[in-house]
Amino acid sequence: MKKYLLSIFSLLLSMSMSAQEVEKEPSPWKCSGVLGLNASATGLVNWVAGGNNNVTGVAFGKIRLLYAENSMSWETNLDLEYGLSWINQEFDPFQKSSDKINFTTKFGWEMAKTWYLTASAGFQSQFAPGRSYGISEAYDPIISKFLAPSYTDISVGIDWKPNTIFSVYISPVAGRLRTVYVSDALAKKYATNQVNLEQELKEKYAVWKYEVDEQTELVEKSYDCNMRAELGLSIKGAINYTYKDLKIITSIGLYTPYAWNKTKIYQAADGQLYADLGKGNQSYDGLDYVGYQDNNQRFGNFDVDWDAAISYQFLKCLNVTLSTSLKYYNGVKIANAEGVLAERVQFKGTLGLGVGYSF
Repeated sequence: MKKYLLSIFSLLLSMSMSAQEVEKEPSPWKCSGVLGLNASATGLVNWVAGGNNNVTGVAFGKIRLLYAENSMSWETNLDLEYGLSWINQEFDPFQKSSDKINFTTKFGWEMAKTWYLTASAGFQSQFAPGRSYGISEAYDPIISKFLAPSYTDISVGIDWKPNTIFSVYISPVAGRLRTVYVSDALAKKYATNQVNLEQELKEKYAVWKYEVDEQTELVEKSYDCNMRAELGLSIKGAINYTYKDLKIITSIGLYTPYAWNKTKIYQAADGQLYADLGKGNQSYDGLDYVGYQDNNQRFGNFDVDWDAAISYQFLKCLNVTLSTSLKYYNGVKIANAEGVLAERVQFKGTLGLGVGYSF
C-alpha cells in the first residue's frame, strides 16, 4: 500500500513540476510603450516684453505589440498624439498644438536567421482640422483635416531583425495611397469667391494631375480625384530600446515612387498652362515655369517621415518626454516668410513633463 501511495505522490509531484515548467515558458507576445499627459502654463502680470497667459496640454501614446514564435513574427506600432493650447486673447483662444495618427503593422516569415519575408501596412493622418490662425478675426482657413491628407501604405519586402530592439525593412513593391477628402458640406461652408477649400487642400498635398493635349500642348489641371495612387520603393528602420526607466523609440520611413516624367509646365499671363513636349510648336519665352508634370514626385525623390521619442519615468507616475518629428514630402509646398512656395523640411519638437506610464 505504501508503495502505491508513494507512486501516486511521485506522479502528482512530477505533474505539478511539469505544469510549473509550462507556466514559466515565455509568452510569444510582448507589449511595450509609453502613455502620458504633459501640461504647461504661463502667467504674466505687467510683463513689459509682452505675451499672453496660456495653458497647453498634450496627450500621447506610443504602443508596440510584438509576437514572435517559431518562424513567425508580427509587429504592430501605434503612435498617437493630440495637443491643445488656451491663449488669453480676444479671438482664437483655443488652438491645436499637435495632432498625429501613425499606425503600422507587419507580418513576417523567417526564411533565414534574422531575415524575414514580410508584408506590411501603414496609415498616417490626424484627428482634427488644422487651421492657419491669425488671418483675421472672422476667418481661420482649414489647412488640413482627417483624411486630408492621409497616407496608406501596403508593401511586400524583406525585414532584417537581428534582435527585438532594431529592425530594417526594404520593399521594392510598395504601394502608397495619398488622399485629400473634403465633404460637400465642409467645402460649401468654407467656399468664398477667392477660396475653393477642396482644390486648395488637393493643391497643397499634391493630389491632382496635369492633363496634356498632345496636339496643342495645352494643359488642364484636374482635381477630379480624392486620391493619388503610386507604386514605389520603401525603406523603413526602427529602434525600440528600454533600459530600466529609460525608453527610446524612433522610426524612419523613406518612400520614392517608380515615376520619371520631367515634362516642363509653363503658365501664361492669362493663367493658361502649356507643356513643353519638345515638338517646337510653342515658344515659352515670357512664360512662367511652374514645375514638372509629375509635380516633382519621381524616382529618387524621397518622402521622409522620422519620429523619435525619449522618455524617462521617475517616482512611478511622473514622466519627462522629449519627442521630435521631421517630415519632407515631394509635391507638398510650403510658403516661407516672403510667400515663396517650395518643398521644405517640416520639424516639430516637444519637451514635456507630466503624468506618464511606461511599460
